[in-house]
Amino acid sequence: MTGGTDATNIILLGPPGAGKGTQASRLVESRGMVQLSTGDILRAAVKAGTEVGKLADEIMKAGKLFPDELMAEILGEHLDGIPLDKGVIFDGYPRTEKQAELLDSLLGTRGRKLGYVIELVVDEDALVDRITGRFTCAQCGEGYHDRYKPTKLTGVCDKCGSTEFKRRPDDNEETVRTRMAEYRAKTAPILPIYAARGLVRHVDGMAEMDVVTAAIAAILDGATAEPAKQA
Repeated sequence: MTGGTDATNIILLGPPGAGKGTQASRLVESRGMVQLSTGDILRAAVKAGTEVGKLADEIMKAGKLFPDELMAEILGEHLDGIPLDKGVIFDGYPRTEKQAELLDSLLGTRGRKLGYVIELVVDEDALVDRITGRFTCAQCGEGYHDRYKPTKLTGVCDKCGSTEFKRRPDDNEETVRTRMAEYRAKTAPILPIYAARGLVRHVDGMAEMDVVTAAIAAILDGATAEPAKQA
C-alpha cells in the first residue's frame, strides 16, 4: 500500500493497573483511534474458533510462546481493515526487539508510521496499594477501593444496594510485584530503540485519570515537543 497518513499511531506502555486500558478507551472515544491489543485479538480468535484461534489455543496450552511472525501476520490483517485516517493504539505489542522490527515493517508497507511511544510511569509501592485495594459489586459490577473509594455504607453497594462483593484473585501484592518485574523485563529491550528515534514520552500514571488523559492529549497534539523526563 502506498501513500501516507496524518493519523498518529502510538504504542501505549504501562504495567497492569497503570490505567492503560482506561486511557486507550478514552482515545478511542475522543479521537476515533483503534486499539489493537494482541491479548484481546488472540482471546477473540480462540473464542471464535478460527484457524488462528485453534492454533493459538494449542500453543498457549502447551506453554509455548506465540511465534512473532504469526502474530505480526495477524496484526497485519487487522491493520488492513483500519482506514488510514484512523490512528492505531498498539497495546501489549511490541515487547521485544524482533517484534519492534516486525512492527516497523507492518506500518511501513501500509503507509503508516509510528508517532509516539507513551509510557505510563508508576510508583511500584503506590501501584500495589491501588490494585490490592480494588473490589467490585458482585451484582452490578460497580468498582470500589478500600482506601480511595469505599462504599458509603459499609458492606452495601452505593449503586444497587447489593451486599455481595468480589475481588480478583490475582489482585494481591505478590502477583502485582511479579507483574511489575515482568513488565520491566519486557519493556527494557524496546524503550532504548524508540528513545534513540526521539519517540518516547513519559506520563505520570499515578496522577488523576483526567490529568493523565490531558497529558496524553498534549503529546498527541504536539504540545510536548521534547521527551518528558521519567519520574
